[in-house]
Amino acid sequence: MLWTIISILLLIWIVGLFLEIAGGLIHILLVVALVVFIVRMIRR
Repeated sequence: MLWTIISILLLIWIVGLFLEIAGGLIHILLVVALVVFIVRMIRR
């Protein structure tokens, strides 16, 4: 589930870089997903 969310966010972020759609929101969501991923890896 987490990998799916990260993959979707990365894809949207890459598309957003080229089309410049909601750039700020995508960057915030990407950072949140990265923090969640790191916390889950540390807790394992």
